[in-house]
Amino acid sequence: MWVQGLDPLGMPWLSALVAAVPILVFLACLVFFKLTGLQAAGIALVVEVIVAVAVFGMPFQSVAGAGLLGLLSAIWPIAYIIVMALWLYRLAVASGKFTVIRASIASISPDQRIQVLLISFCFGAFLEGVAGFGVPIAICAAMLVQLGFRPVRAAMISLVANFAAGAYGAVGIPVIVGAQVGGIDVMDLSRNLVFILQPITLLIPFLLVVILDGVRGLRETWPATLVVTLVFSGTQAGVLLLLGPELAAILPGLLGMVALAALRFVWTPRHVFTEARADATVGAGVGVIGGTGGAGGNARSTASTTGTAPERHTVREILAAWSPFYILTVLVFIWSTPAFKALSAPGGPLAWAVVNVPMPGVTGAITTAGGAVVENVWSWTPLAATGTAILLAVVITAATSRALTRHVLIEQLRTTWRDLWKALVLIAAILMLAQIANLSGGSASIGTALAGAGWLFPLLAPVIGWVGVFLTGSVVNNNTLFAQLQATTAGRIGVDATLLVAANTAGGAAAKVVSPQSIAIAAGAVGLSGRESEILRAAIGYSLGILVALSLWTFTLSQLISG
Repeated sequence: MWVQGLDPLGMPWLSALVAAVPILVFLACLVFFKLTGLQAAGIALVVEVIVAVAVFGMPFQSVAGAGLLGLLSAIWPIAYIIVMALWLYRLAVASGKFTVIRASIASISPDQRIQVLLISFCFGAFLEGVAGFGVPIAICAAMLVQLGFRPVRAAMISLVANFAAGAYGAVGIPVIVGAQVGGIDVMDLSRNLVFILQPITLLIPFLLVVILDGVRGLRETWPATLVVTLVFSGTQAGVLLLLGPELAAILPGLLGMVALAALRFVWTPRHVFTEARADATVGAGVGVIGGTGGAGGNARSTASTTGTAPERHTVREILAAWSPFYILTVLVFIWSTPAFKALSAPGGPLAWAVVNVPMPGVTGAITTAGGAVVENVWSWTPLAATGTAILLAVVITAATSRALTRHVLIEQLRTTWRDLWKALVLIAAILMLAQIANLSGGSASIGTALAGAGWLFPLLAPVIGWVGVFLTGSVVNNNTLFAQLQATTAGRIGVDATLLVAANTAGGAAAKVVSPQSIAIAAGAVGLSGRESEILRAAIGYSLGILVALSLWTFTLSQLISG
């Protein structure tokens, strides 16, 4: 039985600094040496093994067991969910359904302020929940350009809008990973995210309209803005409070689109707003050029003056096109209900399908600094896994789409794997590093030192998450690296650990607005590769503003809860 030590060097800050070396090496490899994520993670993993064995005295068999736990957790359920989700999305594109989906969105309103709410905010959230990995940013930015938006504005708006769903894609994986690594209950984390994120999420639709058309735009579109923010945020809060994170982006995005589509039957904006492109001449009927809130170069008229007229499709065609995603929504909803989860719980009728694997060198072989014996078990749940619900959506979609032949299915799965394998290997390497750091006592050592900030530490919690996502490009990777650190520090300073892990996740969502990975995806989608700095300059103020608000709000909540 090996006992963790939090201060192997006899100086708490020095022990914490050495424990942080693998993370610092990883970040330095990305920022200063410009290595790929895989290269940086590989080097950092080697450094983590050295620190765990040579400094913290962790037995090699325990290091191997912790690494194996991280690897298996990356494969199941994380990789399974990600591959299935992106495969389903690719099948929707390959079948031609996505073309109809795009046209159905564009046909709801010619007003570009409404189109932003539909596409970047609602549809982007939907895609974030289904696919994640930059898919919503790429698709929504490209769609806005097709509808007449300037490329930089289209990219920036799609990045800012992604904040509302960035913490929950794909299918809640960032929250699930944060709960696993932080050692907290996933439902508790989901509920804390409501308190931290929803006040800001409520304001995002208003912010998007102001970016486009200033305060004047808010006056003209407030019914649509109010409807979409109430429906979206209300649904998101309800899902997080009652079901968990899996549908926290999918269902609000879907219902937000439905609400906006229904609203057009009883209300339309008095003036149709369009953004004049730099190389286009605004047509006749334009009443005002310029505007409030940085809307210079914009045009408002009684009819749409830019963009391509959307294709028209029947209701039946539109319903058929959306079928992969509402089938997915129904199945994931079923899989998320307590009644379904109870089927695979101990004593349930499907408990036989759950395989629990104690980790050699870890389970029963390590005692924490607090005196608890580690009992880490990896569970394989083929029937209860969310990935299986997505796989069923794939099967149903394939069975009901004549265009999806066996060859297309296999080819799209092959393409999905080809595009994702590097990201999945990176996630696995970071999870291995995180588990070794956690079980060696390294994360607890860092938390002990950071607890010296005392009651001020909650101000830093979202900042740590922001830095993690800015450098890694992923809320999943950020939570893998820092969730345990947040939880450990919370215990040291007497703050709810779930609150700080939620703050870490929220800060990461704010960083997705300007992370290099997101900026690169957006630039490529709108034809601005090589001009990423323009998009970054346009978006960074919004990201930092959200971060400041999150830090102050987290600090306030920590004082209220502890008080």
